[in-house]
Amino acid sequence: MVFHINSVSDLDSISSKVKWQYFEKLVAFIFSENGFETKQNTVIVKDGTKRQFDVIATRYGETYVVECKKWKGKSRISGLKPAVKKHLERCGFYGKCTPLVVVLADDNIAEINSVPIVPINRLNSFINNLSGSEG
Repeated sequence: MVFHINSVSDLDSISSKVKWQYFEKLVAFIFSENGFETKQNTVIVKDGTKRQFDVIATRYGETYVVECKKWKGKSRISGLKPAVKKHLERCGFYGKCTPLVVVLADDNIAEINSVPIVPINRLNSFINNLSGSEG
């Protein structure tokens, strides 16, 4: 299956149609297209404890650990707060990084517990506005 993204509406349409695994790949692709080195579905084990990370994106010495949430329906908003709490725990396990949550739908939630909540159709813009984007 081949998708062509020529507009934000194409991105919205594709994002909502693909399975969650491809949603994560799409998030990694957007970071990659902006000069980030990316890893997907990375498992890290420390002292017998393991954590899985959806996307890890690194550029200019800054690492973003990204939780991807392709949720639909009414539960997506109520589910974000506990998801962010769990993601912050994983980020603490990971080490020095910046946590980020990328979601399918724009529910006008900018952040939770200082963690940016970015709809996928605004991810490229978010990346372009990061500090250090000049290199």
